[in-house]
Amino acid sequence: MKIAFLGLGRMGRELVLHLLAGGHDVTVWNRTASATQASAQRGARVAHNAEEAVTDAEVVLTALFGPDTVRDVVTEADLPISEGALWIDITSVSPADADSFASWARAHRIRYAHSPVVGSVGPARAGTLSVILGGDAEAVAAATPIVSLWAAPDRLRTYATPAKAATAKLVANLTVGVAMQAFVEALRLGHAGGLSTEEVITALDRTTLSVIKDLKGETVLNERFADTQFSANLLHKDTRLMLRTSLTPLPAVTAVFASLEDAIRSGRGEDDFSVMAADDRS
Repeated sequence: MKIAFLGLGRMGRELVLHLLAGGHDVTVWNRTASATQASAQRGARVAHNAEEAVTDAEVVLTALFGPDTVRDVVTEADLPISEGALWIDITSVSPADADSFASWARAHRIRYAHSPVVGSVGPARAGTLSVILGGDAEAVAAATPIVSLWAAPDRLRTYATPAKAATAKLVANLTVGVAMQAFVEALRLGHAGGLSTEEVITALDRTTLSVIKDLKGETVLNERFADTQFSANLLHKDTRLMLRTSLTPLPAVTAVFASLEDAIRSGRGEDDFSVMAADDRS
């Protein structure tokens, strides 16, 4: 199948490799050309611009930074995706954004499915991501064999609309951010009472924070924030979407947003989101 893949950030670079391993004819494009090197070395063609990339593509996948970038590259640019092609947007967006992109696709006679992923670089590389897929039945059926290339077999969830898929992704990432904020506050409390970081981490064993402790405890303990699996910038963008989408206040998400703002202001936006805990080590 002839596939165009637009957006080669940390996640996109991993997903392209699964497409190539699946025998697909893949053309890639990224605003920063150096990000295409790994894909090219594995057999992908590199396009000079997005328009060239989508020429004659049967499937177009977008894994861009956020909804504003999708608008800039696709909808406001009227990207010439072929009539009848399938557009799978992996970008984390709000439900209103997903509705807007679906409307644009319908107007251009393009099939549209929204398929964000839940997970980081490691599961992406292993093909064990949680994958969310939303759209009409025909688009979902067409997209399923493609997104299944990076999904754990029991972690592909489908929804009747792109907006519901977008909401499900924000809900999933809310839990990540709020759990990390709780970890940060546990560190603050523990340090105030004389516990070391290692002792706080031990105290969290078999608690409701044990998952985030197991996931990020070693990173926090050893200050390996530059080993980015999911960046502070990306989670900051997602928390902004959460706050804009909810009809009522989200105090815990607001606290996460503030912690990420602090990290970004200190120049650590491209570090792993666990950098939220950087100032809370003993």
